[in-house]
Amino acid sequence: MRRPGICGATETLLIDAAIAAHLLPAVVDDLTGAGCDLRGDARASAIDRRIGPPPANWDTEYLDAILAIRVVDGIDQALDHIAAHGSGHTEAIVTGDPAVAERFLQTVDAAIVIHNASSQFADGGEFGMGAEIGIATGRLHARGPVGLEQLTTYKYVVRGSGQVRDL
Repeated sequence: MRRPGICGATETLLIDAAIAAHLLPAVVDDLTGAGCDLRGDARASAIDRRIGPPPANWDTEYLDAILAIRVVDGIDQALDHIAAHGSGHTEAIVTGDPAVAERFLQTVDAAIVIHNASSQFADGGEFGMGAEIGIATGRLHARGPVGLEQLTTYKYVVRGSGQVRDL
């Protein structure tokens, strides 16, 4: 775990039911070993009893060593969950399926979408913008005179191959 109190920290893990029974126990080993408090749905806790009861809601930004876990039935259910509970800030997917990755990158409504890299790359310095002075997830244009540039919003797409940030 690296700096769980920052805005790019992972708050919720959605794991596909097709791989959950195989992969989730190893993820739980690593996270509990690092001192992370895990809270999950009934399907996740049935796979690993170290996962506590579900969060009060799926919208909570913990900013702490806490992770909510939900088992989903494929990309459609994951996209629905993100649409309903995502932050609009940073969303990431880990998958070896290029079609699923592309669908995620094009569908998710967030300022930064990431494929196969850490969500903690989500900051202005990492994007070469210098020191970050703020973060915005809204879709409102600038106040004052409005030209074409002020009507533009950005969506940053990050494609990785397993990169993580240094501790």
